[in-house]
Amino acid sequence: MATPVFLTVDIEIMWRHHAAGLDPATLYERSFEPAGVGVSYQLEMLRQHDLKASFFVDPMPALLYGLDPFRRVIDTIQSAGQRVQLHLHPNWTGASRDDRTGTNGRFHLSDYDRAEQVALIEGARDLLVAAGALPPIAFRAGSYAGNDDTLSALATLGFEYDSSHNGSVHPNPSAIDLPARQIAPIARRGLIEVPVTLIEERQGALRNFQICALSAEEMRAALDHAVEQDHAVVTIVNHGFELANRTGTSANAVHVRRFDTLCALLDERRDALPTQHFADRPVLRLGQDDAPLRPSMARRRWRQAEQLWSNMISERAL
Repeated sequence: MATPVFLTVDIEIMWRHHAAGLDPATLYERSFEPAGVGVSYQLEMLRQHDLKASFFVDPMPALLYGLDPFRRVIDTIQSAGQRVQLHLHPNWTGASRDDRTGTNGRFHLSDYDRAEQVALIEGARDLLVAAGALPPIAFRAGSYAGNDDTLSALATLGFEYDSSHNGSVHPNPSAIDLPARQIAPIARRGLIEVPVTLIEERQGALRNFQICALSAEEMRAALDHAVEQDHAVVTIVNHGFELANRTGTSANAVHVRRFDTLCALLDERRDALPTQHFADRPVLRLGQDDAPLRPSMARRRWRQAEQLWSNMISERAL
């Protein structure tokens, strides 16, 4: 049976660029289109390989910078045939363009009670739709910092999916009351929780399926494992800025190569691993006992060497 793949991309104005006082044009470029490998590059690769992706957009910085930057990025995504869903970093509620410390806002969504979360999510949804997005049905908390109150709040607001559970950072900040190793989708609090896929990098240590976190060989092995074990779903995370270095001024060649390889792998394996939009509402097998890929010292050592190169060379490029 085919294992659907949710290829997800979190889109946000990066806090560190806001804190650095960058002008709005530079802030947009380095958050959404850094070094020519941002949203537009990723959309083109998805087009070339005929893949679907869900872009989780955080509209909260519109409280400071207005809706125009979000209209631009949402139009870019939707015009390419991809779908927009909702992302939310609540610390923007305490931010100011004059005082960039951000100390006035609680950082994690899970720091708010259920009623406060309803208000935050509803406000963010309204901003997203005002910026041109189709009404979202899926959600991911910033920093994966959702809890069970988040799920209840989302269900109250008519959302159908959440994808905040990430066992590699559980129980803090990812605080939904599920086992850390839960990677299969599950019905919970009135919606479907779709956890981020994990691998076990060493005994008892989990690592999420994210472009900056796994080597191409680990991604290949995780996809093979999902097919061989008939997993219910694979959920992959990327960011609009993740293929560039931390300053957004140069491409990170290691991350670009990983993303390109992943797109090629999903293209080759589309029969067994079809990419889906949440908006497609694919039938998901709920509550399976799917287990993360087991450790491999060889794969881990290769990734560590790759990461060393990335940190020493790609991240220091101007």
